[in-house]
Amino acid sequence: MTKLKNFDFRIQKLGTCKVNSPREYSTKRGDSIANFTRDNEYIIRTNTSFATSIGTDYDPAWMMEEAGPREKIYFSPSHVNAAIVTCGGLCPGLNDVIRSITRTLWYFYGVERINGIRYGYRGFRPEFNYPPMRLDPDIVDDIHKLGGTMLGSSRGYGDAEPIVDALERMNINVLFTIGGDGTQRGNLDIMNEIEKRNLKIACVGVPKTIDNDIMFVHQSFGFNTAVSKAVEAVSAAHVEAKSAADGIGLVKVMGRDSGFIAAHTTLSTSDVNFCLIPEAPFTLEGENGLLTNLEKRLDKRHHAVILVAEGAGQEHLAGADTAKDASGNKLYNDIGEFLKKRISDYLRQQGREVNIKYIDPSYIIRAAPANPVDAHYCARLGANAVHAAMCGRTGCIIGQWNNALVHVPIPMATRERKKVDCESALWRDVLESTRQPIRMFG
Repeated sequence: MTKLKNFDFRIQKLGTCKVNSPREYSTKRGDSIANFTRDNEYIIRTNTSFATSIGTDYDPAWMMEEAGPREKIYFSPSHVNAAIVTCGGLCPGLNDVIRSITRTLWYFYGVERINGIRYGYRGFRPEFNYPPMRLDPDIVDDIHKLGGTMLGSSRGYGDAEPIVDALERMNINVLFTIGGDGTQRGNLDIMNEIEKRNLKIACVGVPKTIDNDIMFVHQSFGFNTAVSKAVEAVSAAHVEAKSAADGIGLVKVMGRDSGFIAAHTTLSTSDVNFCLIPEAPFTLEGENGLLTNLEKRLDKRHHAVILVAEGAGQEHLAGADTAKDASGNKLYNDIGEFLKKRISDYLRQQGREVNIKYIDPSYIIRAAPANPVDAHYCARLGANAVHAAMCGRTGCIIGQWNNALVHVPIPMATRERKKVDCESALWRDVLESTRQPIRMFG
C-alpha cells in the first residue's frame, strides 16, 4: 500500500459558488430539518468531522470531502446543459444511475436540458453519427427495472480532444461519466483538455466496476447483485455435485485482477470447497497442488465445488494471449474451460469416474437488473454526483467510504486496482469457510 503522505484527496473546483441552491434545506444542527452538506465536512477514519473542530492543523489532502448538496452552488440551473455517458461492459445498476442523475437534475435543480450520449465515448465522435438522446423523468421512469443501459455502451474511443470538441459543439457544461477504471481515466483526460481550453465544464464520474476494484471506494454498484447471482450459480453447482458419485461443480465468476466476487460468494454460501482468485497463486500438480487436494476432498466427501475468478491461474494457460481489448484490458484465456479439462484428464489418469459440471453465469449476471441493495446505492450515487457537479466539483468520482458518500479525486481512485489482501481477515475467513490449504503449492 502506498504511504499516506503520498495521498491527496483535495477536490478541484471550477470557481467560487455564488448561486443559492433552489432547495431550502437547513444550515443549523438540531432543528429537525434536513441539512445542506458543509464544505468543511470530511470523513476521517470512521466519523464525519468538521475541520473547525480539528484545529489549525487539519489538512484536506488527507481527508475525504463529504458528498451532498451545498447551500451555494456554482452553476445557475437555467444555464446548465448536462450530458450522461455509460462506458465499458454492462453491470447491474447502470439504468438506476442514469435515472437518478436525470431525476435529481430535473426535480432538485430544475435542469431540463439533459442529453444521453449513445454507446459510450464513441457517441461523441461525429463519424459514428449517434445523435444524443433527450432525457427527462418520463423517459427514465421505468428503466431501473431493466438490466443493461438504455444509452448503450462501448469500450475505447476515450481520446480527449474530439470529446471536448463535441462538448463545445453541444454547449455541454456538466458531464457525468458512468464507468470503470478506464472510463474515469478518460474523464481525467477530458478534464485536463477542458482546462487547457480554459472552459468551465464540470466532469464528475460514478464508478462502475462489477469486480469492485476501484481504490478508495468501499463497494462499487452492481457488486451486491453480482454476488447474489453468483450464489445462485454456486447453489446449482452444489446440487449437481452432490447428486453424482464424485461429482464436481465448477463455477467461474467475474474478477479479472481482483477476486472480491469469488471471496464474497464463498462466504455467502458455505458450499465452496476451493476458492481460486488472482491474488492467491496456486499450483496444479504436486503434493499440495489443487488436483491432489481435490482428490482428497472427493475421497472424504465424494463431491466438491470449485469457484474460480476469471483472472485466476492465468499462468497455467499455455500461450496465454497478451492482446488487449479496446479499453486496454488484457484479454485472458478461459480458466474455467482449462480447469474442467485439466481436472477431467487428471481424474481419468487416476482411474476415477469423471462427473464435472461447469457453469459460467458471467453475462447473465452482467445483464441482470440491480437488486434492492444496489438500486438504493445507485440512487444515492447518482443524486450526489449531481450535487458535486452543480457546486463546481470536477475530476472526481462519488464513492462510499466508512459509511459515508464522499468525493474521491480520480487520480486517487485510479492510482492502482483494489485487490483482495491475502493477509486480511476477509481472505482468512474464506480459507476457514472452504477449509482449503492456506497455500496451494506443490
